[in-house]
Amino acid sequence: MHTAFAVIEKREISWSSVPKTCKLHARRPARATDAGARAGSMRIRPRQQLLDLWRAVLAFSYQDGTWTWGGREGSNSISDAEQLLCLLYPATEISAFALDQPNEMAADIKATLEAWGEETGIGGVIVALLEEYLARYTAPDGEPLFHAGSYLHADEGRPTDEQLRLEVVDSFSMSLSLCMAALRFLRGFQRSVAGEVRLEAKQLRDRIPPLIEAVGRRLTGAMTGLVRSFVIHTPAPKSPEGRAILTMLNQSRAPLDDVINQLSERLERLRVQAANEVKLSQTREIDVADDERLFECGWGWGIVQSASTIDTVPLRVGHQRGFAESRPYLYFTAVALDGISDLLSQRIRELELLTDEQRTLADALQLRFELARTYWSIIARFGSGRWPLDDIPWRTSDGEESDYYSLAVAAMLVQDLVYRESTDDLARTVRIFDQLARRGRITSRLTGDDPAAELHHPGIRVKLAGSESMADGPRLHWHVSDFATVLMKRCLQAARLRTDVATRDQLITLAEAAMEHLNGRALRDGPGTGLWDDPAPMLRSSKDASGPSWFLTERMMECLVIAYDTFTGPPLAPSAMVSRAIDLLSEAEHLLNQEELRVEGYDATPRHTAVDRIRQSLDRARRVLAERPGTAYSLATQALIELDELAYARQDAMRA
Repeated sequence: MHTAFAVIEKREISWSSVPKTCKLHARRPARATDAGARAGSMRIRPRQQLLDLWRAVLAFSYQDGTWTWGGREGSNSISDAEQLLCLLYPATEISAFALDQPNEMAADIKATLEAWGEETGIGGVIVALLEEYLARYTAPDGEPLFHAGSYLHADEGRPTDEQLRLEVVDSFSMSLSLCMAALRFLRGFQRSVAGEVRLEAKQLRDRIPPLIEAVGRRLTGAMTGLVRSFVIHTPAPKSPEGRAILTMLNQSRAPLDDVINQLSERLERLRVQAANEVKLSQTREIDVADDERLFECGWGWGIVQSASTIDTVPLRVGHQRGFAESRPYLYFTAVALDGISDLLSQRIRELELLTDEQRTLADALQLRFELARTYWSIIARFGSGRWPLDDIPWRTSDGEESDYYSLAVAAMLVQDLVYRESTDDLARTVRIFDQLARRGRITSRLTGDDPAAELHHPGIRVKLAGSESMADGPRLHWHVSDFATVLMKRCLQAARLRTDVATRDQLITLAEAAMEHLNGRALRDGPGTGLWDDPAPMLRSSKDASGPSWFLTERMMECLVIAYDTFTGPPLAPSAMVSRAIDLLSEAEHLLNQEELRVEGYDATPRHTAVDRIRQSLDRARRVLAERPGTAYSLATQALIELDELAYARQDAMRA
């Protein structure tokens, strides 16, 4: 590590002191269809589990005052961003985990990060980490680098050195999330050191502005790369791609002309919007409004071959050649949507972190975000009977099939519902999640030589069509092993919706089942204890888990952040429970009014004190009735019991 860490106190880290995250309880696997499943599922405790994750990250990455980059897959721009996000994302998404205001840092946060020294020095360590990351992935001429490096694999042999410099959508999306988190941290930390007189604070004040500028340059590059990786694909109905799309959509086996007409009608608004509004970097040859062609949109694996240049962006990524096949990839579309959702969050809008140039790119990304999200939500539920999403496994337009692709489409459907705060078809979507959880061996037993194991390790293999045209190298592929975290993340997000109790209970049960599955894959020994991923215990793999997978660990962290956000929301308020609480409140207030008629004077007698206490309880019940009807019901019940005790005491006194 550079000398930026020289001022940090060095501490020895005892591996035995690092708690194993998400401790496994001896419980049977959960099934959403099992009425008793919740009792047998593993609890999700996001605050404690995030703190455990932070301890494990520091124990592996920060030793003897030096930060070590990389994990099982080596070091590259994506893996290193994932490693850094494991710390920075919770610190900027959850106020209780904030690190930019040292004087307001919680005690358990200080204890967790004690390897970095006193709380006043933690911000300086993060500044140094951001500086080092940017130095590693910025060219001498100042151009941001998004090389995928060791995450790329060749179908035959190994990638060429030039191919290892390919930039994929994961590179852009992960950098976008990292840059937004970094800007939020740096702006807050800049305010915290503004008035300090310590020498270290003065030095930090000088380092932060150029760091913000460098982060902003990388953010611009990431946004540009995502804009140029978006693609609208319009295959002819009789082409191989067109036939694959129609096979998935035609679940009722209707005449193809009828299906095409119905699809054209459902997508008419999207076609018009795409034709009229998608201008930046859009291929001119594509006629989106042509009803005689099919239509799909999303993100390719990288900058697509047909992408136009963006001359207004003075960075190489705005005009460099694209190699990716001009067709949407489900995995990369889902990854892009996640990154853009960080960009479009309400917090970012309120903080005004973007420049004018970045706002233009953000508007372009928001348009593409809405098009892709809406498109896949419509396609997943197309038709009047059986959904295409019910036909597991999903078949992509290039003919590839996998349960993972069904999960990716279901995930985008849930993302659309959450974005619109809609519960339309949520219960039906949960049943699909339940089926996928069983097929993916999240809630069912893994058998010998079970093909479902490949969903988790090594993951599905996504072919990067077009990569072979770079430097005449072999065709590359990408491993995707986040089936369990995608399921957990979308179930927790859907649980935020104001749905019914049974549906939310199913969602939480599935999320807890995924948590239990993932806990079984946490590293238990050696460097990286408490991180992910060791597939051997759960998946009967003989692969040596040498170090953590930042790909899966970062996604596990995202799940815990979403769980924290979900659990801080208000509980459900079913109308039936509200009605029962109102009935009890009505009776209790009527009896209280009668009781107050019998209280003489204003002296603080025991009876007068009891009546005042009951009145306060009922007032409290009225205030929480809309959001917490169960609490209101309990308060009203307790008030009725106390009122009955007063009545009985009065009758008993009369008899005496």
